[in-house]
Amino acid sequence: MEGKNSTGLKYKIVRFFGLKMLDAYVIRKFLGSFFLSIVLILSIVVIFDLSEKIDDFIESGARLKAILFDYYLNFIPYFAVLFSSLFAFIAVIYFTSRMAYNTEIIAILNCGMSFRRLLLPYMISAIFIALISFYLSDKVIPRANKVKLAFEEEYIKGGPIRFKTRDFHRQIEPGVYVYLQSYSNVSKVGYQFTIERFEDGELVSKMFADQIRWDTTVNKWEARRYYIRTIDGLYETLEEGRVIDTTLNMHPDDFKVRLNIVETMSLKELDEFIKKQLMQGETNVTAYQIERHNRIAFPFTTLILTLIGVAVSSRKLRGGIGFQIAIGVVISFTYILFTQFSKQFAIGGLLPVMAAVWLPNITFLIIALFLMRLAPK
Repeated sequence: MEGKNSTGLKYKIVRFFGLKMLDAYVIRKFLGSFFLSIVLILSIVVIFDLSEKIDDFIESGARLKAILFDYYLNFIPYFAVLFSSLFAFIAVIYFTSRMAYNTEIIAILNCGMSFRRLLLPYMISAIFIALISFYLSDKVIPRANKVKLAFEEEYIKGGPIRFKTRDFHRQIEPGVYVYLQSYSNVSKVGYQFTIERFEDGELVSKMFADQIRWDTTVNKWEARRYYIRTIDGLYETLEEGRVIDTTLNMHPDDFKVRLNIVETMSLKELDEFIKKQLMQGETNVTAYQIERHNRIAFPFTTLILTLIGVAVSSRKLRGGIGFQIAIGVVISFTYILFTQFSKQFAIGGLLPVMAAVWLPNITFLIIALFLMRLAPK
């Protein structure tokens, strides 16, 4: 009786959303194959990563709780999203090719269901995976990466990373430019400091200092052996001194921005970060812009590869299921390779960032539509 009630409840739920039992069958097969493959590949990744880093964990004295909850628990979401589109594609290839070789696809089409209608449960599943992927990449992974990166710096990289910056130029506010000949984040001291202020394109003041030092007690910069030149039309004044506190829109962390810092930011925070970098005159923001557009474009990869997977695996081929899976793997790795080449064009300035990030999706969408025309009807 319990089994009948359970089946009846599933049927009512499916009918409530306007779907058929066949749709529920395809969705269950798709998501079941996808989550099983993701769990398997993540288990393998964790084992390989543990075997590579176990010596570092032992030497640094990392606690088991920190390894499990600070590192691996925050390690898994990133790789789950990274592999999501690839294994959604492989899952589609695997169970659809099995349906084709069991003549289930032919039976479905002969019952009057169109091939386009057959795509509905596939696309529902793909959209579900894409939405989870986007949510994880924007909300969960940035917070997880903060904990993971802190763990890596403490136990794997041997403490906070040390930076030595030379010839640092930056606009810290509109019309305010700073220059440092060198800076060390260990001592938080900069040498040969200059700050220039412009109004309407005219220089109004310029300050030179042999040294600036970050005062952690008041969270301000302290300039030493300085002089300030103030310009008011034809009149100039000069002020000299040994020590002066300065309020600058600049923090010691600005000198040690790493590329993976964007991994700890949500999409909104990343937009603000890019705007700040551009305002400060930072020229090397292409990598950050690529990361921003990639977060939006990546979920669509699952939809496109799902279309290709259904088109490729919905008919019988001589080589059998293994041959179709091989075709799927080749297509997926071709897509990944194309994506990497396209990003290099953006970094090299040959393509705009948005065009470079979206070009693989557009190209493979065209391929997907072409393969759909060849699929059995």
